[in-house]
Amino acid sequence: MKKLAILFVVAALIVFSGCAQPEKKATPTPKEVKSITIGVTDKVTDLDPANAYDFYTWEVLQNVMGGLMRYKPGTTDLEPYLAESYEIQDNGKVYVFHLRKDLKFADGTPCKAQDVVRSINRVMKISGDPSWLVTDFVEKVEAVDDYTVKFTLKKPISYFLALVATPPYFPVHPNYKANEIDADQTAGGVGPYKIAKWVRDQELILEPNPYFFGEKPKTEKIVVRFYQDATTLRLAIEKGEIDIAWRTLAPVDIKSLKQNANLKVIEVPGAFIRYLVLNGNESTNYPTKNKLVRQAIAAAIDRNDIAQRVYLGSVEPLYSLIPKGMWGHIDVFKTKYGDGNIELAKQLLSKAGYSETNKVKIELWWTPTHYGDTEKDLAQVLKEQLEKTGMIEVELKSAEWATYVDYARKSAMIASLFGWYPDYIDPDDYTTPFLKTGANRWLGYPYSDAEMDKLLEKAATATDINERAEYYKKVQEKLGEDAPIIPLIQGKLFVVAKKNIGGIVLDPTMIFRYYLLYWQ
Repeated sequence: MKKLAILFVVAALIVFSGCAQPEKKATPTPKEVKSITIGVTDKVTDLDPANAYDFYTWEVLQNVMGGLMRYKPGTTDLEPYLAESYEIQDNGKVYVFHLRKDLKFADGTPCKAQDVVRSINRVMKISGDPSWLVTDFVEKVEAVDDYTVKFTLKKPISYFLALVATPPYFPVHPNYKANEIDADQTAGGVGPYKIAKWVRDQELILEPNPYFFGEKPKTEKIVVRFYQDATTLRLAIEKGEIDIAWRTLAPVDIKSLKQNANLKVIEVPGAFIRYLVLNGNESTNYPTKNKLVRQAIAAAIDRNDIAQRVYLGSVEPLYSLIPKGMWGHIDVFKTKYGDGNIELAKQLLSKAGYSETNKVKIELWWTPTHYGDTEKDLAQVLKEQLEKTGMIEVELKSAEWATYVDYARKSAMIASLFGWYPDYIDPDDYTTPFLKTGANRWLGYPYSDAEMDKLLEKAATATDINERAEYYKKVQEKLGEDAPIIPLIQGKLFVVAKKNIGGIVLDPTMIFRYYLLYWQ
């Protein structure tokens, strides 16, 4: 009985006090990962700085990699980044960079001077589209020790620090193939983000690099979604499927979205240009090998008509490859040809041996999504303008961006539409990549001239800005005379975002730094 009594008391204590029962633990609430979704109509070409040479891919690389120097956000001022400091020696022919001691790739692998040297030598060896940014200037690069990189240049260059801030100089993870392009490699470099997921032409997901030396990204996840055209991109931002719409909405969409109370439209300073490449490669049989034909095309083009009809006044006519507002710019094509000068175009074509019964036949190429939905209209308006002469017959052809770039590299297009976004903020960046022999390999070597090469070299090596400006004036005058590339318009870019997105910091470099974005 005593035993039963004791059991009864124990049972009662358990029932009434509850203290002997296992404590119920609340199910932890999963941590909400803050993310921002960006929509683009653009495409990534190669996730490899040895071959990537388009604005949007460079934008991605700027967020998952970094260079010895960078542009301070919101400015055009250069500052040390992966480097702590630098020295300029031997009258500008030698640059020595002292690296930070805490540099690591996204998997924790240390990044040292040897990695910088390996990566730059790799760019030189692979000889991809942007390799000229290294090979034209660097004689050799060496690791003095684990934290010191020494560049010996072929000649002093006044803007070398700006070159070092471009992706071909970024150190890449050892996982990148040593001697060939690694187009879908996601190992990245030393940057604020790492690539967590990559599905070509569909989705890119970035997460913070846990070993990054600098300030951590303000948003834990960036999702980039790739859209087929501006219409679907606009619908996505209106429906709230994305938080930011970026590159590229049509002018009519921008106009409409400015009225949306839930969104804000931000204008980006206009350092980007559009132009028409007329292939004069000597290995081809294109009619554009004839300078008179190129000059006639330059005369027939009406930029004001393009600015209004295609872009609804959201861009400005451009009469040089060097943009308005940049030192050295002159309106050379306006002075030489005017706008829509059909009579001059006819005279030049007649002189070249053409007539209304013997027309110049030109294939004009455009790409459907890379530059947005206005591209088809741009091509059509150009066709109309050229055919007004009665002596030019234009056939329009198009190809998606990857194929288009491949055709350009192979010099397979007679006339083609392209755009340019700055690698570095200097007139050289708007002239050398197009006009210097070999530097324009990405366009299929459409132009080569010994006199132009000498002018570009003198402009690049002169140290006095007034002297450089005089050389760039001569470069532009020769550009106008030879007309291998016809400037069309200088544009603004627009970002459309939800009202409570902060950290959109854009400057003339037009680098979109995802790591500064945040929810307000």
